[in-house]
Amino acid sequence: MNTTHYLIAGASHAGLEAAHRIRLVDETSPITMVTRDAHPPYSPTILPYVVSGQSEPGRVVLRKPDWFEQHNINLVSDDELVAIDEAQRQVTLKSGQQWQYEKLLLATGADPIIPPIPGLEKTPFHVLRTMQHAVALRDHAGKAKRAVVLGAGLIGMHGAENLRHAGLEVTIVEMCDQVLPGYFDSRAASVIEEAFNDNGIRMLMGSRVVEVEPEGEGCRIQLENGDSLETELLLVATGVRPQLDFLAGTSVANDQGILVDDRMRTSADNIWAAGDVTQATDFYGDKPVMMGILPDAVTQGAVAAMDMSEDHALKPYAGGVPINTYTFFGQQAISVGQSMAEDGIEELTRLDDDNRGYLKILLRDNQLHGISSINQEMDAGIMWQLILRRVDLTPVRDAFIERPLETGRALMSSTWR
Repeated sequence: MNTTHYLIAGASHAGLEAAHRIRLVDETSPITMVTRDAHPPYSPTILPYVVSGQSEPGRVVLRKPDWFEQHNINLVSDDELVAIDEAQRQVTLKSGQQWQYEKLLLATGADPIIPPIPGLEKTPFHVLRTMQHAVALRDHAGKAKRAVVLGAGLIGMHGAENLRHAGLEVTIVEMCDQVLPGYFDSRAASVIEEAFNDNGIRMLMGSRVVEVEPEGEGCRIQLENGDSLETELLLVATGVRPQLDFLAGTSVANDQGILVDDRMRTSADNIWAAGDVTQATDFYGDKPVMMGILPDAVTQGAVAAMDMSEDHALKPYAGGVPINTYTFFGQQAISVGQSMAEDGIEELTRLDDDNRGYLKILLRDNQLHGISSINQEMDAGIMWQLILRRVDLTPVRDAFIERPLETGRALMSSTWR
């Protein structure tokens, strides 16, 4: 029987941050990390650039093998968690290996959602969540002329742009009336859509796929309005969700994801969770939410590790605040916090048609609740901290509305030392 003190299931941002934080206070207890990926740990955010050929798989690792050796961390690759025995503090891996642990962190991430479209299960298609997916998509793109992307979220938009960079004719099909509906309002989305149109990507917003069928080297996609699309390459990017089958028979409470408290503890003894697999405290309300963003995964991994290692510097998780920086065709969009105004929130917007610029600020009682911008100088990290720290902007309100970046930097310099 294999034994370890800390067992971390998952080796992306949450898991790696957890291992790093544990080693800051516990230099000797054995740590074992299990990852289903055969590649060294990498960030999912770089996968679209592997598709276009701008990045190579071997040059985008988050941690090289010697990092694990230096920190005395046993990395088990190309394997994954399939079952947990709480009573024995034991897990079973897909390979059949079994590991006993003292403390277990579930940081297993999320898997692509495959929509129930008739005919899709019989049709070759791609998803983009792992390095294997990216390499397969890149190889197929080199043999295709046309691509259709289902979904206009971040994965779909990144994928479409990089398929275009790879030389393909690209069409995006999205059920919603705009791109990136979870991050930007319709005015900001229209600026992004215009950039995609200008770069030769066909945008079919408010379109629903009703059937997919194989045809020759590719497939035919039937839309609800009667139109059809023919393509050699189909990328399905309609969202992600945690795969929770390994929780069967455990007392780990879950809903959309694994439910955790403000220390990332699950409902089961000696089991924590962090990252895309979790459903955690919402900064803006009481209902647990799924976040699925990189900075939040890092934060949750740190909180979980500090609790697991009994680090006295632990600060409980304050709740999820969305933060996204999105670069497209040489332009930049940023969304931090809430993107849509609700009762009691003041909305201020500014549009610069000449430079395709956009700014929206959401305030409640002169505290920042959300900010989104396109082609404006902005520091998403500073705006994130202003929201998390509930900074009172009353003394600098006018200056902040006029110059959010400079004013935010000044506040950071004077108060966060």
